[in-house]
Amino acid sequence: MVATSAALLLFLLTAAVLPGLLAPGNPLAIAPLEAFQPPSAAHLLGTDESGRDLYTRIIHGAGPSLLIGAFATVIGLGLGGVLGAIAGLGPHWVDAGTTRFVEVLFAFPGLLLALLFIVIAGPGPLTSTVAVGLATAPGYARLVRTQVLAVRRSAYVESAIVLGRGWWRRLVRHIAPNVGGTLFVLVTLGIGQSIVWASALSYLGLGVSPPAAEWGAMLSAGRTYVGSFWWLTFFPGLAIVLSAASTTLLGRHLQQRTRSS
Repeated sequence: MVATSAALLLFLLTAAVLPGLLAPGNPLAIAPLEAFQPPSAAHLLGTDESGRDLYTRIIHGAGPSLLIGAFATVIGLGLGGVLGAIAGLGPHWVDAGTTRFVEVLFAFPGLLLALLFIVIAGPGPLTSTVAVGLATAPGYARLVRTQVLAVRRSAYVESAIVLGRGWWRRLVRHIAPNVGGTLFVLVTLGIGQSIVWASALSYLGLGVSPPAAEWGAMLSAGRTYVGSFWWLTFFPGLAIVLSAASTTLLGRHLQQRTRSS
Protein backbone atom coordinates (compact mmCIF):
# COMPACT_ATOMS: atom_id res chain seq x y z
CA MET A 1 0.00 0.00 0.00
CA VAL A 2 2.84 2.38 0.87
CA ALA A 3 4.67 1.54 -2.36
CA THR A 4 1.50 2.17 -4.35
CA SER A 5 0.98 5.52 -2.61
CA ALA A 6 4.59 6.51 -3.27
CA ALA A 7 4.31 5.54 -6.95
CA LEU A 8 1.06 7.45 -7.33
CA LEU A 9 2.54 10.48 -5.61
CA LEU A 10 5.56 10.34 -7.92
CA PHE A 11 3.22 10.24 -10.92
CA LEU A 12 1.29 13.26 -9.60
CA LEU A 13 4.51 15.19 -8.97
CA THR A 14 5.65 14.41 -12.52
CA ALA A 15 2.30 15.64 -13.83
CA ALA A 16 2.65 18.81 -11.76
CA VAL A 17 6.21 19.60 -12.81
CA LEU A 18 6.23 18.23 -16.38
CA PRO A 19 2.59 17.99 -17.53
CA GLY A 20 3.61 18.17 -21.20
CA LEU A 21 5.57 14.93 -20.78
CA LEU A 22 2.42 12.98 -19.86
CA ALA A 23 -0.15 15.01 -21.82
CA PRO A 24 1.37 17.17 -24.59
CA GLY A 25 -1.96 18.67 -25.66
CA ASN A 26 -3.44 22.05 -24.76
CA PRO A 27 -5.83 21.70 -21.78
CA LEU A 28 -7.80 24.78 -22.91
CA ALA A 29 -8.14 23.83 -26.60
CA ILE A 30 -11.82 23.41 -27.48
CA ALA A 31 -13.34 21.14 -30.14
CA PRO A 32 -17.13 21.65 -30.11
CA LEU A 33 -17.75 18.76 -32.53
CA GLU A 34 -16.16 16.34 -30.04
CA ALA A 35 -18.12 17.48 -26.98
CA PHE A 36 -19.32 14.91 -24.45
CA GLN A 37 -17.35 12.02 -25.93
CA PRO A 38 -17.20 9.06 -23.50
CA PRO A 39 -13.87 7.47 -22.55
CA SER A 40 -12.33 5.79 -25.59
CA ALA A 41 -9.01 5.07 -27.28
CA ALA A 42 -9.04 8.58 -28.78
CA HIS A 43 -9.89 10.24 -25.46
CA LEU A 44 -8.86 8.07 -22.52
CA LEU A 45 -11.09 9.86 -20.01
CA GLY A 46 -13.59 11.37 -22.45
CA THR A 47 -14.20 15.00 -23.31
CA ASP A 48 -16.12 17.81 -21.61
CA GLU A 49 -18.90 20.12 -22.80
CA SER A 50 -16.46 22.07 -25.01
CA GLY A 51 -14.73 19.03 -26.47
CA ARG A 52 -11.61 19.45 -24.34
CA ASP A 53 -9.72 16.23 -23.60
CA LEU A 54 -10.35 15.33 -19.95
CA TYR A 55 -7.13 13.36 -19.51
CA THR A 56 -5.08 16.34 -20.68
CA ARG A 57 -6.95 18.68 -18.35
CA ILE A 58 -6.54 16.40 -15.33
CA ILE A 59 -2.81 16.00 -15.94
CA HIS A 60 -2.34 19.76 -16.36
CA GLY A 61 -4.61 20.35 -13.36
CA ALA A 62 -2.24 18.47 -11.06
CA GLY A 63 0.10 21.47 -10.91
CA PRO A 64 -2.42 24.07 -9.67
CA SER A 65 -4.14 21.62 -7.32
CA LEU A 66 -0.94 20.35 -5.69
CA LEU A 67 0.59 23.83 -5.63
CA ILE A 68 -2.43 25.29 -3.83
CA GLY A 69 -2.40 22.38 -1.38
CA ALA A 70 1.35 22.75 -0.73
CA PHE A 71 1.27 26.53 -0.24
CA ALA A 72 -1.81 26.28 2.00
CA THR A 73 0.00 23.69 4.11
CA VAL A 74 3.09 25.91 4.37
CA ILE A 75 0.92 28.85 5.47
CA GLY A 76 -1.00 26.78 7.99
CA LEU A 77 2.10 25.10 9.38
CA GLY A 78 3.98 28.41 9.50
CA LEU A 79 1.27 30.22 11.46
CA GLY A 80 0.45 27.21 13.59
CA GLY A 81 4.13 26.50 14.22
CA VAL A 82 4.74 30.04 15.45
CA LEU A 83 1.71 29.95 17.76
CA GLY A 84 2.60 26.48 19.03
CA ALA A 85 6.23 27.41 19.63
CA ILE A 86 5.24 30.58 21.49
CA ALA A 87 2.86 28.61 23.68
CA GLY A 88 5.32 25.80 24.33
CA LEU A 89 8.37 27.94 25.00
CA GLY A 90 6.81 30.93 26.72
CA PRO A 91 5.91 31.41 30.37
CA HIS A 92 2.67 30.08 31.79
CA TRP A 93 0.59 33.18 31.09
CA VAL A 94 1.72 33.24 27.44
CA ASP A 95 0.92 29.55 27.07
CA ALA A 96 -2.53 30.03 28.62
CA GLY A 97 -3.39 33.04 26.47
CA THR A 98 -2.19 31.46 23.22
CA THR A 99 -3.99 28.21 24.00
CA ARG A 100 -7.27 30.04 24.67
CA PHE A 101 -6.91 31.90 21.36
CA VAL A 102 -6.35 28.64 19.48
CA GLU A 103 -9.35 27.05 21.21
CA VAL A 104 -11.54 29.96 20.07
CA LEU A 105 -10.44 29.31 16.49
CA PHE A 106 -11.21 25.61 16.99
CA ALA A 107 -14.80 26.54 17.81
CA PHE A 108 -15.26 27.21 14.08
CA PRO A 109 -15.22 24.27 11.65
CA GLY A 110 -12.16 24.55 9.42
CA LEU A 111 -13.99 25.02 6.13
CA LEU A 112 -16.32 27.56 7.73
CA LEU A 113 -13.30 29.55 8.91
CA ALA A 114 -11.94 29.50 5.36
CA LEU A 115 -15.28 30.69 3.98
CA LEU A 116 -15.36 33.50 6.55
CA PHE A 117 -11.96 34.72 5.40
CA ILE A 118 -13.03 34.60 1.73
CA VAL A 119 -16.16 36.61 2.53
CA ILE A 120 -13.90 39.31 3.99
CA ALA A 121 -11.04 39.20 1.44
CA GLY A 122 -12.95 38.17 -1.68
CA PRO A 123 -12.76 35.00 -3.82
CA GLY A 124 -9.81 33.96 -5.95
CA PRO A 125 -6.98 31.38 -6.12
CA LEU A 126 -4.65 33.33 -3.82
CA THR A 127 -7.41 34.07 -1.33
CA SER A 128 -8.54 30.45 -1.22
CA THR A 129 -4.95 29.29 -0.64
CA VAL A 130 -4.51 31.69 2.29
CA ALA A 131 -7.98 30.78 3.60
CA VAL A 132 -7.18 27.06 3.70
CA GLY A 133 -3.86 27.82 5.39
CA LEU A 134 -5.56 29.90 8.08
CA ALA A 135 -8.21 27.22 8.60
CA THR A 136 -5.60 24.51 9.21
CA ALA A 137 -3.34 26.65 11.43
CA PRO A 138 -5.13 25.93 14.77
CA GLY A 139 -4.62 22.18 14.37
CA TYR A 140 -0.93 22.62 13.67
CA ALA A 141 -0.60 25.00 16.62
CA ARG A 142 -1.92 22.41 19.08
CA LEU A 143 0.31 19.65 17.72
CA VAL A 144 3.43 21.82 17.70
CA ARG A 145 2.75 23.04 21.24
CA THR A 146 2.43 19.45 22.45
CA GLN A 147 5.69 18.43 20.79
CA VAL A 148 7.58 21.48 22.04
CA LEU A 149 6.40 20.91 25.63
CA ALA A 150 7.42 17.25 25.47
CA VAL A 151 10.92 18.11 24.21
CA ARG A 152 11.26 21.06 26.60
CA ARG A 153 10.64 18.77 29.59
CA SER A 154 12.99 16.04 28.37
CA ALA A 155 16.12 15.00 30.23
CA TYR A 156 18.61 16.30 27.67
CA VAL A 157 17.06 19.79 27.68
CA GLU A 158 17.12 19.79 31.48
CA SER A 159 20.78 18.80 31.30
CA ALA A 160 21.47 21.69 28.92
CA ILE A 161 19.87 24.08 31.42
CA VAL A 162 22.05 22.70 34.22
CA LEU A 163 25.13 23.17 32.02
CA GLY A 164 24.19 26.80 31.54
CA ARG A 165 23.20 26.63 27.88
CA GLY A 166 21.38 29.76 26.74
CA TRP A 167 17.75 29.86 25.62
CA TRP A 168 18.64 30.31 21.96
CA ARG A 169 21.19 27.49 21.97
CA ARG A 170 18.72 25.12 23.59
CA LEU A 171 16.18 26.01 20.94
CA VAL A 172 18.54 25.52 18.00
CA ARG A 173 20.51 22.51 19.26
CA HIS A 174 17.87 20.50 21.07
CA ILE A 175 14.27 21.59 20.61
CA ALA A 176 14.09 22.47 16.89
CA PRO A 177 15.81 19.30 15.56
CA ASN A 178 13.60 17.03 17.65
CA VAL A 179 10.41 18.81 16.62
CA GLY A 180 11.45 19.06 12.95
CA GLY A 181 10.81 15.38 12.18
CA THR A 182 7.27 15.67 13.47
CA LEU A 183 6.71 18.81 11.39
CA PHE A 184 7.76 16.94 8.24
CA VAL A 185 5.19 14.24 8.98
CA LEU A 186 2.56 16.94 9.57
CA VAL A 187 3.32 18.43 6.14
CA THR A 188 2.69 15.13 4.34
CA LEU A 189 -0.52 14.61 6.30
CA GLY A 190 -1.69 18.20 5.80
CA ILE A 191 -1.21 18.47 2.03
CA GLY A 192 -3.96 15.94 1.36
CA GLN A 193 -6.42 17.83 3.56
CA SER A 194 -5.45 21.14 1.96
CA ILE A 195 -5.99 19.74 -1.55
CA VAL A 196 -9.49 18.58 -0.62
CA TRP A 197 -10.43 21.90 1.02
CA ALA A 198 -9.00 24.01 -1.81
CA SER A 199 -10.87 21.87 -4.35
CA ALA A 200 -14.04 22.30 -2.31
CA LEU A 201 -13.66 26.08 -2.44
CA SER A 202 -13.10 25.95 -6.22
CA TYR A 203 -16.17 23.72 -6.51
CA LEU A 204 -18.17 26.42 -4.73
CA GLY A 205 -16.82 29.03 -7.15
CA LEU A 206 -14.63 30.72 -4.53
CA GLY A 207 -11.22 29.57 -5.76
CA VAL A 208 -9.98 28.78 -9.25
CA SER A 209 -12.77 29.34 -11.78
CA PRO A 210 -13.61 27.38 -14.95
CA PRO A 211 -12.36 26.82 -17.61
CA ALA A 212 -9.03 26.62 -15.76
CA ALA A 213 -7.51 23.14 -15.58
CA GLU A 214 -7.90 22.68 -11.83
CA TRP A 215 -9.61 19.66 -10.30
CA GLY A 216 -12.11 21.51 -8.13
CA ALA A 217 -13.03 23.87 -10.98
CA MET A 218 -13.46 20.89 -13.33
CA LEU A 219 -15.69 19.21 -10.78
CA SER A 220 -17.78 22.36 -10.52
CA ALA A 221 -18.11 22.67 -14.31
CA GLY A 222 -19.17 19.03 -14.67
CA ARG A 223 -21.84 18.98 -11.94
CA THR A 224 -24.42 20.40 -14.38
CA TYR A 225 -24.11 17.26 -16.49
CA VAL A 226 -23.59 14.70 -13.73
CA GLY A 227 -26.79 12.83 -14.57
CA SER A 228 -25.90 12.29 -18.22
CA PHE A 229 -22.13 12.40 -18.57
CA TRP A 230 -20.68 10.76 -15.49
CA TRP A 231 -17.02 11.05 -16.51
CA LEU A 232 -17.04 14.87 -16.22
CA THR A 233 -17.19 14.65 -12.42
CA PHE A 234 -15.93 11.12 -11.77
CA PHE A 235 -12.37 11.52 -12.99
CA PRO A 236 -11.63 14.94 -11.44
CA GLY A 237 -13.12 13.68 -8.18
CA LEU A 238 -11.01 10.52 -8.43
CA ALA A 239 -7.88 12.64 -8.92
CA ILE A 240 -8.68 14.61 -5.75
CA VAL A 241 -9.33 11.44 -3.74
CA LEU A 242 -6.20 9.63 -4.96
CA SER A 243 -3.91 12.61 -4.36
CA ALA A 244 -5.26 13.15 -0.85
CA ALA A 245 -5.16 9.43 -0.04
CA SER A 246 -1.60 8.95 -1.31
CA THR A 247 -0.17 11.85 0.69
CA THR A 248 -2.12 10.84 3.80
CA LEU A 249 -1.07 7.18 3.64
CA LEU A 250 2.54 8.18 3.12
CA GLY A 251 2.28 10.58 6.07
CA ARG A 252 0.78 7.86 8.28
CA HIS A 253 3.61 5.53 7.33
CA LEU A 254 6.23 8.15 8.22
CA GLN A 255 4.38 8.83 11.47
CA GLN A 256 4.48 5.15 12.45
CA ARG A 257 8.16 4.88 11.59
CA THR A 258 8.92 7.99 13.64
CA ARG A 259 7.11 6.56 16.65
CA SER A 260 8.77 3.15 16.36
CA SER A 261 12.23 4.72 16.15
